[in-house]
Amino acid sequence: MKSLLRNFINGIITIVPIIIVIYVIYKTFVFLDSLLGNVLKPFMKNDYIPGIGLLLTIVLITFLGFLSTKYLTGKLITLIDRLLERIPVVKTVYSVIKDTVQSFLGEKKSFSKVALVTIPGTEMKSLGFITSDDIESFYSPLKDSVAVYVPQTFQVAGFTFLIPKDQVEIIDVKPEEAMKFILSGGMANKGKQSLHSK
Repeated sequence: MKSLLRNFINGIITIVPIIIVIYVIYKTFVFLDSLLGNVLKPFMKNDYIPGIGLLLTIVLITFLGFLSTKYLTGKLITLIDRLLERIPVVKTVYSVIKDTVQSFLGEKKSFSKVALVTIPGTEMKSLGFITSDDIESFYSPLKDSVAVYVPQTFQVAGFTFLIPKDQVEIIDVKPEEAMKFILSGGMANKGKQSLHSK
């Protein structure tokens, strides 16, 4: 009976992550395919093949990226960018989305440095990510501080702390490994090499 239960639990441990990943990939595919797919379906009707919308979306994004490097279209995109940043409410939403995308995909990527922060008054430490090491423009008295984002375990949320630079230790850990470690509550590292090993 114990052997049967153990095999059942091992089966759950094996299959659940696979099912979740497949589900996320499927939902992402459906969403991206629908962006242009919903426009094409009324015209193509029964001839529409799932994936065409996704393919055209990728082509369109790539083409827009190409145009943004050209002088005239680059000027137009810059003009639209400035216009959006002047509209009340819209400018706030637009700036947050723009800065977030650039932090992950831009040349100066955030979340590329893993930080170890000591909780004041204790010997406890928390893992986080340096999201900005220059926050003087945000608030000048914080010129000697950095922004550290600390994700919460088991959910997509977290806290941003502004911490003096001399109280932040940059450690030699891959960002993706640190993120898995934090989001899993430390369980993702079981049976694997030490976080300090290269």
